[in-house]
Amino acid sequence: MLHTASAQQIRDGLVTDVYFERTEKVLRAKGIDRVVRAEFIAKGLPQKSPWAVLAGVEECVSLLRGLPVEVRVLREGTIFGAYQPVMEIHGKYLDFGRYETTLLGFICQASGVATMAARCRKAAGERQVISFGARRMHPSIAPLVERNAYIGGCDGVALGMGAELVDIEPTGTMPHALILLMGDTVKATEAFHEVVEPHVKRISLIDTFNDEKIEALNVAEALGKNLYGIRLDTPGSRRGDFNKIMEEVRWELDLRGYEHVKIFISGGLDEYKILEYNQFADAFGVGTAISNAPVIDFSMDIVEIDGKPLAKRGKRSGSKSVLRCQRCLETTVLPLSPGPLPCKCGGVREEILGVLLTKGRLGHPLPKPAEIRDFVLSQLAKVDL
Repeated sequence: MLHTASAQQIRDGLVTDVYFERTEKVLRAKGIDRVVRAEFIAKGLPQKSPWAVLAGVEECVSLLRGLPVEVRVLREGTIFGAYQPVMEIHGKYLDFGRYETTLLGFICQASGVATMAARCRKAAGERQVISFGARRMHPSIAPLVERNAYIGGCDGVALGMGAELVDIEPTGTMPHALILLMGDTVKATEAFHEVVEPHVKRISLIDTFNDEKIEALNVAEALGKNLYGIRLDTPGSRRGDFNKIMEEVRWELDLRGYEHVKIFISGGLDEYKILEYNQFADAFGVGTAISNAPVIDFSMDIVEIDGKPLAKRGKRSGSKSVLRCQRCLETTVLPLSPGPLPCKCGGVREEILGVLLTKGRLGHPLPKPAEIRDFVLSQLAKVDL
């Protein structure tokens, strides 16, 4: 038995905090159902970061589609800051109120994963970043993690179902299990080369039995030009100075004419470790930091009732415009529809919180994962880590 909700149970509104169910019961009993605007906003971001990446929009659309509501939302993949609304729903409260828990769940976790992937992507520069985190999450949501890791900037994902979601080939090397069962790193690497499809890059894991330098040279001599890379997953208890290990491996490979062999590393990496290891590593496998990324702490709050601005204490009432200059990403939040504004960089700040659903109907096609990823990467070039 899997302890997860089905898609139908989610659509039926069964995944909701009980106080929303009780609120609905009270409102229906009293005959109250008012037209509201509810906005989704994060008052702060993990690690006090100045930015995060919005993800989970596609799932929100799948839930809200067909309901008699209007939805304004940032494009999926948009980099946003604290106190910048990312989504607004306009309609009768009882038509969507019970979905608050689900909608927040969609964007809180997805945005957290995409944001950490983007931070790792930014730290890695031109080097590859692969998501290795599927095994750290419940299997039923592992594809979701991989999708959002990819759109956040990862070059590849290890899980087949995750790769299928974003229409790419899964990426992987070889596990310690293969080497242990074969009894020797070179034998395992040669067997991999003989059996696995030719288009899969040959990357040998070299830290199972012997010194990384010796094993790197052994597999390089065995496969020659067919060896694409070696991977170091050296346990923390054995690492010492990981940069020095990589430097030594790189030296010995280059000295013997194996300059083409890439160095991949994995094991306990995050954006800060990536920055530390950039000098010698060519690619990074990041697992727990991405899959267990801190969620973005969004909340959904009513900001208008029956056309009149009204919000709880600590919230700014009324519908809002989020104006952004695409040249420098300077962003301003103002009351709704102030029109474009000039930006100090010479560009123009224009509305980015656009209408996506009108009376439950989708206004335009949703972007493909690769398009979202490209959008994220274009913005990453304009922000600091």
